Amino acid sequence: MNAPAATNRNFRHAARILGLDSKLEKSLSIPFREIKVECTFPKDDGTLASYAGFRIQNARGPMKGGIRYHSEVDPDELNALAQLMTWKTTVADGIILPKYNISPNFFKGFSPNYA
Repeated sequence: MNAPAATNRNFRHAARILGLDSKLEKSLSIPFREIKVECTFPKDDGTLASYAGFRIQNARGPMKGGIRYHSEVDPDELNALAQLMTWKTTVADGIILPKYNISPNFFKGFSPNYA
């Protein structure tokens, strides 16, 4: 199973567990924006070379990401990666702790148990 198929399968499973309606599920499974670019840069020998690039934006709000440099970059793989990053960064945790008297050892034991 390739990355896009696995990502979509996992998302559909999670959507069923969460009870998302089918319209919302469909909306969230389609990228918000896909952009294809072509950049031309001079090589070391002075000749020009063109490179294709893709940006897949899955999130509907603030976004963050990175650039993947590889000879086999594929828009479908990037779509799956963007979707996974959206779900990964959608969750935020916070623990209320007193301001003082917490030893560094507390975090070594607490954090793995909390996670």
